[in-house]
Amino acid sequence: MRIVDSYSPPPGQGLDLVYADETLLVVVKPAGLLSVPGRGADKRDCLASRVQARYPDALIVHRLDMSTSGLLVLARGEAAHRALSRLFAQRQVGKRYVALLTGRMARASGVVDLPLITDWPRRPRQKVDFESGKPSLTRFQLLGHEGESSRVELEPETGRTHQLRVHMQSLGHPILGDELYGRGPTPDAPRLMLHAAALAFAHPEDGRPMTFVSEVPF
Repeated sequence: MRIVDSYSPPPGQGLDLVYADETLLVVVKPAGLLSVPGRGADKRDCLASRVQARYPDALIVHRLDMSTSGLLVLARGEAAHRALSRLFAQRQVGKRYVALLTGRMARASGVVDLPLITDWPRRPRQKVDFESGKPSLTRFQLLGHEGESSRVELEPETGRTHQLRVHMQSLGHPILGDELYGRGPTPDAPRLMLHAAALAFAHPEDGRPMTFVSEVPF
């Protein structure tokens, strides 16, 4: 669990609920809010606890970095949690992110295939390690240039910690606002400019295809 030194979560203004049924919930997490509680009483406020205040049976299935905004899935009850967790573990969930990158990317599309491992002396940072790292693959597509930055669509095939952030840094285009792998927040990028914009998977109860989209806030 990541230790957050200074935590000032955005004020609760009601859940940004995208979908709800008896099996699962899909919500939009704002940037700056932990997905799950951190260490210490001052870090109890998180997406999971806010959802559980309304849906006590909600269980987090996957996570987003505190600085990342976007779609998160929660299961309702243990059986649903096992089923949804299997979908993520077996890579049966389509994920699409949108990010703003530093600099003008020249490549229209491509794949980053670099193994990642925790950089223990500098954790929570991650690093590329060809000997001990876990396989990590990200597909990217340039959506356009915006001044001296690049808007890209990212599709991670794996779900390693900070995968998108490290992979974009490896291309020489760290995500704007990234305090760990880039220049950090600026007036033009006051937050990490990374948003989980779409999720697609089969409903664990009846297998019907489910697709969810969240508007990019930057």
